[in-house]
Order: sequence, then C-alpha cells, then structure tokens
Amino acid sequence: MSIDPGWPVALACVALLALTLSMYAVGRLPNPGSTLFAAARAVVQLGIAALVITAVARHLGLSVLLLCFMFAVAVVTTTRRVEAVPAWPWTTVAMLAGLLPVVAIILLTRTVPLEGIALIPVVGIILGNTMNGHTLVGRRAFAALREETGQYDAGLSLGLTRAQAIDEIVHRRLPEALIPGLDQVRTAGVVTLPGAFIGVLLGGGSPAQAAAAQVLVLLGIMAAQTTTAVVAGRLISAARLLPADLHARLRP
Repeated sequence: MSIDPGWPVALACVALLALTLSMYAVGRLPNPGSTLFAAARAVVQLGIAALVITAVARHLGLSVLLLCFMFAVAVVTTTRRVEAVPAWPWTTVAMLAGLLPVVAIILLTRTVPLEGIALIPVVGIILGNTMNGHTLVGRRAFAALREETGQYDAGLSLGLTRAQAIDEIVHRRLPEALIPGLDQVRTAGVVTLPGAFIGVLLGGGSPAQAAAAQVLVLLGIMAAQTTTAVVAGRLISAARLLPADLHARLRP
C-alpha cells in the first residue's frame, strides 16, 4: 500500500485545514493564521526533505551530514522555545548525551544497518522526540524557577548552595516532562499505532517487522528523552543552562 501525491491528497489536506480553521473560529482561538503558516511550512519542508533524502540516502557521509544539520536545527528550535538561546552549547550537550548512546546501541547491535536510508528516518524520529523532551524540561523547570524564587532564596538562607537550591525546585519537574513520552510507550498498539509501525506496513513489511521496528524506536525515544532530561536538569542546577533573566536572578 502507498499514498501517492495527487488531487485526492490535496483535496483531503485542504479539507483538514478547513476543519482546523473552523474549529479555531468556533473556539475563538487566537492566531488562526498560524495554522496556515504551519501547513505551508510543512508542505515546503517535507517536499525539500523528500528531494534531499533521495539525493543523499545512498551516501553514508552525506546522510551523516544531513543528520548533523537536523540536529543543529533541533538545538536552535528548542533553545528558542525555552527562551535560552545563549545557553545553546549546554543544550547541545544535553541532547547529545541523550542521542549518541541510543544511536551507538542501535548500530552496535546491528538492529539498523549502517546505511543512510535506514539511519535518517530512525535517528530523525529519535532526534525529534529528544528535542521535544528537552523543550518540556526547560519550559517546566524555568517556569517553576520564576514562580518559586522565594523558595530559592529560603534555600540559600538555610545554607544550601545555589545548585542545591535550584535542584530542590527543578528536580520535581523532570518526571512531568517525561510523562508524554512514557504515555506514548504505554499506549502503543492499544490507543495509537505510531509512525514507524505504519511506515513499515506501508512499505510492505510484515506486522511482526513493523512491531519490532516500532518497539526499537519507542525504547530509543524513552532512553534518549530520559537521559537528556537528567543531564539538562543537572546543567540547570549548575546554572549553566538558564535563560538570561534567571541567570541574573539566581545569584548565589
């Protein structure tokens, strides 16, 4: 089975976008134009991605360069989302800490061949979810630090170091950031049929092959997100990975 680009797909996409805009109007949600912009970006970016992947997938070196570019875009995106652009080197450290061990395990166990056509989709899915995990950690942790500055000051007055006082606030937020990823793993095959599973089936693979691929990806995502969250939490506590306002406010 395959879904070929053509008028049926275009018609379905227009109808889905119209439904989205209608619900924005019914719900009186702000910025309905953002959906049009997001849809246009998706069309353009996926079209370019299809052309690029077709051109580089047969060359391992070019495939690795593409993945490096994707990683750089992920770092820029998540640092903007958490409003900590100047701390991008530490964001890079946190995300690499989550991503590299997972990729190494996948390659060393030979579950995914060292080929561009296999690496790009698998690493791309794990990378995207690693970025989302980092964003959730940052948004929850930084919001808590802004709301609980009184607790931070109280911790310092009791003799805690800056790292200890920050950690008292941040540590409770890390499990919250991991909930979406855990729910994705828990409900796979029951509530949802994730992308890798569907992709293997659409590509002509057997249900068993699809299930194996999806389990590998889900566990890779869970490991990468958890590691990134832990490392990011340590970097936040050390006042390395902080937005400018918090870096100035949370003085020792």
